[in-house]
Amino acid sequence: MSVETGVYGLIILLILLLLRIPVAVALMAVSLGGIAYMLDFGVAISLLASTPYEFVARWSLSAIPMFLLMGYVAFHTGLTAGLFDAAKAVFRWVPGNLAIASIFASSGFAAVSGSSVACSAAMGRIAIPEMVRAGYRPSFACGTIAAGGTIGALIPPSILMILYGVFAQVSITQVFLGGIAVGLLTAVSYALIVLFVSWIRPDIVPRRTEEAEHMTAVEAVRAIWPVLVLGLMVFGGLFSGYFTATEAGAVGAAGAVLISAVLGRLGWDRLRVSLLDTLATTAALLIIGVGATMFTTFLSLSGMAGAISGLVTGWDPTYLQLMLVIVLIYLFLGLFMEPFGAMLVTLPIFLPIFETYDVSLIWFGVLLVKLLEIGMITPPVGMNIFVIRGVAAQYASLVDIFRGVCWFLIADVAVVALIIFYPDIVMLLTSG
Repeated sequence: MSVETGVYGLIILLILLLLRIPVAVALMAVSLGGIAYMLDFGVAISLLASTPYEFVARWSLSAIPMFLLMGYVAFHTGLTAGLFDAAKAVFRWVPGNLAIASIFASSGFAAVSGSSVACSAAMGRIAIPEMVRAGYRPSFACGTIAAGGTIGALIPPSILMILYGVFAQVSITQVFLGGIAVGLLTAVSYALIVLFVSWIRPDIVPRRTEEAEHMTAVEAVRAIWPVLVLGLMVFGGLFSGYFTATEAGAVGAAGAVLISAVLGRLGWDRLRVSLLDTLATTAALLIIGVGATMFTTFLSLSGMAGAISGLVTGWDPTYLQLMLVIVLIYLFLGLFMEPFGAMLVTLPIFLPIFETYDVSLIWFGVLLVKLLEIGMITPPVGMNIFVIRGVAAQYASLVDIFRGVCWFLIADVAVVALIIFYPDIVMLLTSG
């Protein structure tokens, strides 16, 4: 073992990531170079030959393309289009009702998506023009949708949570259950921010109640019944124990295809686009996973993971000190890394530490996803911000959108603090 080699490997990896080298390429290059240096080039090549199959052959990973297909079919066929209209009807008497409706519509979209980027793109096209017409400041309207999109990775099915469950070897269903509580808490905190801004800054969020088309309860249910049916099929079976995560994803994907076909919305072009998007996203995620697995092997062989765990144990931080360090590390990584890369690079280092401190890995998984999603709306590489810029370029610049999302970062910090100080928020549903 060579801890020094592991340290150099981490430094080189960070340099490569800062140079914008793709995460998978950086992970593989460092792993191959490090193992070749410590052992032998033949051993490194052997690892490269065997790891892709060993990683991809994990049955639990098959949930990823299934849930992705469900989300893409629902998105491309318009099954989620009625969510915003229904939410507007529910919140039509509340100040800032359009912004609050977009936040809760994002929560509903999350239940059939699992991707914060997809959530932001879908809701941005629908809600931002309407908010701007109603008198909302464009920067705040864009910031609302960018922040609301982060709920897409918290409320199941979350692709981040699936990958975390595989790497941490914990129940994906349990992590999903914890994510529901934090996702809803995030949505409520964002809604409170909207109400607060409408109270102190009516020039940003109109204090008056915007006129909304009246929609009866029957019409609202009719608008969102495809999402309700998919949610009942997937989560009813998953949380009752009838389905595994993979089976739930397969049922959801088949259900989305069937409902779209029955409604006459599933043409060959839409199905083809949905399949291609699913293949492209799945391939990107899996290749990062292969690189992360190789990096885990490299750290184990170098003794780096054990050395870091021993260092933390020797420091003997309190619970709050440890949490503060973890939060700061992930907030820093979120400034320049996308969530999947940040998670898979750090898990080999942090998981042994949390096992030493007897911290629930299910609880940590939910906290981790929340921290990673904050990175989706922080400069300079907040992916949701760039997505919103792409769908609403005529309304706000990147700087304006970053300025608008700052209000919601206050809520995110409060939610993270609540998760840390009151872990039962996450564990309440998982212990049932």
